[in-house]
Amino acid sequence: MHLTADGKRLEYRIIEPDKANANQRTMLVLLHEGLGSLSMWRDLPHLLAAQTGHPVLAFSRYGHGRSNELKEPRPPYYMHHEALTVLPEVFAELGIQMPFLIGHSDGASIAMLYAAGGHPVKGMVLMAPHVFVEELTIESIAAARDRFEKGGLAKRLARYHDHPRTMFRGWCDIWLSPGFRTWNIEANIEACHAPMLLIQGRNDPYGTLGQIESIERHASAPVEKLLFSDCGHTPHVERAADTLAAIQDFVKRFDLANPR
Repeated sequence: MHLTADGKRLEYRIIEPDKANANQRTMLVLLHEGLGSLSMWRDLPHLLAAQTGHPVLAFSRYGHGRSNELKEPRPPYYMHHEALTVLPEVFAELGIQMPFLIGHSDGASIAMLYAAGGHPVKGMVLMAPHVFVEELTIESIAAARDRFEKGGLAKRLARYHDHPRTMFRGWCDIWLSPGFRTWNIEANIEACHAPMLLIQGRNDPYGTLGQIESIERHASAPVEKLLFSDCGHTPHVERAADTLAAIQDFVKRFDLANPR
């Protein structure tokens, strides 16, 4: 299925729970990483719907998956644009009023920016979030660029994206640009008034625990964290069962604590 937001055609899917397990109608919204898409969540949307009893929305941002092809370079504020322009239009189109946001990497940053913009959010699960640029991140993205141009990454991404090259370059080029080095959303964290669950792998090549520590330091809302050893950038894949159980518990507790 497709919808239109910010003048772009975006693919989306809503997974409904079994009627026997249906809970309150709070929508869980999945926000993917910088190279992600709807299909790259694999079975997580269906597992979340089944385990929590909540409907789950997953969609591909502009340039990703089966959404419209990216036609222009991304500006340094592209995550702000996704959070403050695109996401409100997506939610208005689908009638979503107060969601639970579950973001991974760039998607986690977008979730925080959306909440900091004053939009009502019941809670946020932030996996491998970015709030400032680290040298480790830059080095890993540069290495990913080499794998895309010379290795098998382009072929693997083509399974999930109609336009893998423009998608990849849109992500890679802005993160590696000199103008992006000062990107920082730490000042926005205090304006996030929804409870947060932070999930991070200790071996994440794209971010250190400094990201988590910064969110804890700046947060004005309740913060919980889950740190996995022997885990990299995708805890929902590498530690799937533990991550799913943590999200299920967090959603259950804070959905009841923050009724609509």
